[in-house]
Amino acid sequence: MHEITARLARAALPHVPFDGWSQETFRAACADTGISESLARVHCPRGAVDLAVAAHALGDAELRTRLATADLTGLRFRDRVVHAILQRLDAAGDREVVRRASSLFALPHHAAEGAAAIWQTADTIWTALGDTSDDLNWYSKRAILSGVYGAAVLYWLGDDTPDAAATRDFVERRIADVMAIEETKAKLRQNPLTRPLMALQARVAASIKAPRTKAPA
Repeated sequence: MHEITARLARAALPHVPFDGWSQETFRAACADTGISESLARVHCPRGAVDLAVAAHALGDAELRTRLATADLTGLRFRDRVVHAILQRLDAAGDREVVRRASSLFALPHHAAEGAAAIWQTADTIWTALGDTSDDLNWYSKRAILSGVYGAAVLYWLGDDTPDAAATRDFVERRIADVMAIEETKAKLRQNPLTRPLMALQARVAASIKAPRTKAPA
């Protein structure tokens, strides 16, 4: 991300709760940073939409920093995933900023970009937690976590419990559900009746490779 885009995205955040991810917010960010609107348009041709995307990317960058410095050695892997999701929500900052972004990316012409942003968050989490998969599992892990994270965001936006305790419980339940599916798959691989089918699935999965270019650091 270019430094100018990052500066504009950060400057926009205080204005979003009042004006949303709008052109008013874009112009205010330009004024606050002293960056001319013409130069800002070079880096953010769609104005506030590009700033919303950039703000999400900054949240992912903050999460990478937090996870890189956190000591997670005493946690089960599922608890590491829960911790990462909760840290990402905390890094998002003002809930109204996130609510406005959710509304923006719910629009049909921005929905694909919103989905891509959530996918990027899932990839950030898996990469930071040391995922080494390079086949179909690379995609399935991120698809599943994207669903969990997207649901967690919506739950968190309506959570008024102290320290978002209800959101933690929600995330823990969702991750437990995912782990239960993985445990079932492991049992199927050991069952003589289903072992051939699972072996075929594994061969198909191995033939599908993860993209060579991963998320930027």
